[in-house]
Amino acid sequence: MAEALLELRGVTKRFGGLVAVADLDLDLNPGEILGLIGPNGAGKTTTFNMIAGRYQPNAGSIRFAGDSIVGLNSSRIAARGIMRTFQHNMPFAGLTVTENVLLGAHTRFATGLGALVCATGTARQAEAAMRRRAEELVEFVGLSAFRNADVTALSFGQGRLLETARGLAGAPRLILFDEPAAGLTPAECVRLADIIRSIAKDGIAVLLIEHDMGFLMPLAHRVVVLNFGRKIADGAADAVRADPAVQEAYLGDPTAFGGAIDKPGAHA
Repeated sequence: MAEALLELRGVTKRFGGLVAVADLDLDLNPGEILGLIGPNGAGKTTTFNMIAGRYQPNAGSIRFAGDSIVGLNSSRIAARGIMRTFQHNMPFAGLTVTENVLLGAHTRFATGLGALVCATGTARQAEAAMRRRAEELVEFVGLSAFRNADVTALSFGQGRLLETARGLAGAPRLILFDEPAAGLTPAECVRLADIIRSIAKDGIAVLLIEHDMGFLMPLAHRVVVLNFGRKIADGAADAVRADPAVQEAYLGDPTAFGGAIDKPGAHA
């Protein structure tokens, strides 16, 4: 069996006396869409933050493409090919949509910021290539009409698509989506799901936290469930949804998984 692109083994994170994540094992393969779900406070965002380098685990290992990334900061992890989006849109005000996406490629500028400031020939070529890529990504997420507009012209949902384009600008091998469907209309959810499927088909691994099960369950190839920091289920959506431990974690809420799957905007 091929080695997983991302591999967590026995990962634990404590904040004082609180154990936020406990002894977590998790694998993610190239081109796989993996959903990470669980009740509020289950440890999902903490797990994301450890993978992205914002937090360091107290115990366990995190390996990416065969190498340990424990101890690396967020910028070094991004340079290795792990990009993320956030729960809230975080545009750079005063810049156009294309310029915002271009900033997402900063980890790919091998020439360095000094060369860009000095505008050397190599830097200019690199920047031109990155700008072309940024324009392609703006089109890919459906924001071509806004390419030269200030980001303030975007709706909330369009801002979520901008976050996706900016994440892709860093040429990731793995992209982390933190509640990407939050606040989107059904039509925007359909568009985003199609984009994520396209990303995965290109061989990019996708790990996403999502509370909207109608969006997540038809999209994810596999689902991992956390509860009180521990993994309680890992498998296909239907199997996870039927797991008694998962149903108990969600307090028997019949709307958590069932009818929401068929709501408008969800599709296989």
